[in-house]
Amino acid sequence: MRKYFIWALALPDKLVLNAATLGPIGFKTKAPGTLGSVVGIFWYIVAFHHLAPFEYLLLLLLSAYVSMAICDQAEIRMKMRDPGVIILDEFVAIPFCFIGLFDPAQYGITLLWPWLLAGFLLFRFFDILKPLGINKLQKMEGGVGVVADDLGAALITCAMLHGIAMYVA
Repeated sequence: MRKYFIWALALPDKLVLNAATLGPIGFKTKAPGTLGSVVGIFWYIVAFHHLAPFEYLLLLLLSAYVSMAICDQAEIRMKMRDPGVIILDEFVAIPFCFIGLFDPAQYGITLLWPWLLAGFLLFRFFDILKPLGINKLQKMEGGVGVVADDLGAALITCAMLHGIAMYVA
């Protein structure tokens, strides 16, 4: 898989490590993944919430690909396998939790914050416990494994949020 991220070899160490840890944020707490997820909620609000479906999908795929490359290089340069300070994976995964959820034609959700909170809590639950095969995704090589388990947790969260939305709508 690393051959798909060859471009990331040219990135300076400082850029790779700052991107992977979201600057100093990955070092700020004993629960860096939780803090990375909180920042990911803001990333969703600012960058994704008002996008059309095609733009949303395009930005999701681009951010997942770039984060896999960055996390891959961060692992290599830190000489560690998926260290906790790498939180770009949680940050990038959060918008996957909300795919299609806020489409007015779908459920008519108007109050955003309860859904963001539910998505955050479900995502953290699945990201920490890694049930339903998510733990197998983490065993994939390099940056793909770093990011894939978070994407798996986010997609399961997304499915659960849609199930809840169907029930309450």
